[in-house]
Amino acid sequence: MTTIPAVGAAWRDVKGRKTNFNQILGYVREIRSMGMEVCCTLGMLSPEQARALKEAGLTAYNHNLDTSREYYPKIITTRSYDERLETIANVRDAGISVCSGGIIGLGEAESDRVGMLHTLATLPEHPESVPVNALLAVPGTPLEGQQPVSVWEMVRMISTARIVMPKSMVRLSAGRVRFSPAEQALCFMAGANSIFTGDKLLTTPNNAFSDDQALFNALGIVPKPASFAPQESASFPGATPDDAFLPAAQPKSRTPGSLVLED
Repeated sequence: MTTIPAVGAAWRDVKGRKTNFNQILGYVREIRSMGMEVCCTLGMLSPEQARALKEAGLTAYNHNLDTSREYYPKIITTRSYDERLETIANVRDAGISVCSGGIIGLGEAESDRVGMLHTLATLPEHPESVPVNALLAVPGTPLEGQQPVSVWEMVRMISTARIVMPKSMVRLSAGRVRFSPAEQALCFMAGANSIFTGDKLLTTPNNAFSDDQALFNALGIVPKPASFAPQESASFPGATPDDAFLPAAQPKSRTPGSLVLED
């Protein structure tokens, strides 16, 4: 089973946090010493900080675009769209796998969803992992009144991401807790081949691990073996683009489907 521990911090960036950053470097080394991959999300990174994480053994870094360039200023004011793209470039240049996607249900138009996917798909290299999140509206926040995302919106987003980024891991992420097992199965059939697992995703609820196991058993989905090289973490070594699809397009020599779990 490929379960990738994720280390997160609610920071704008790492600047001025030398002690905390050194602690995280220690966590990364310790997790890698256990033979596991590890992902971090720490806000914006300089080239030097990205290289330090790489030297510590970091295998992936999450830095979402969240939405389109046009809609972004209506949601986020703490950093610019270009600063996000710069961090992604710094991570890529350091040799770390990129995890970058976005959130739907923020009040954006369909054109904004297309715009976000277009930006990701036209990066110099596709992200190894593309999380597709559905907003879980939290009471007391500016977006508390947003209507929940339907499963068909999620399926459309996942299938489009799969088509334009065929070798990326398309991750069914936040908001999955609202979907029934049958609706989640639709998302996997549409091209999702990775999930976040664990009782909580930062501050919002997530599906129980036992429920996930029951669903995977019912669908014949099996975990993908761990791989540490950036070029291998998006697909099976030697895989063709069809290998990214679940479950029917897997070669007959393999089990019906393979999934990456991130905790």
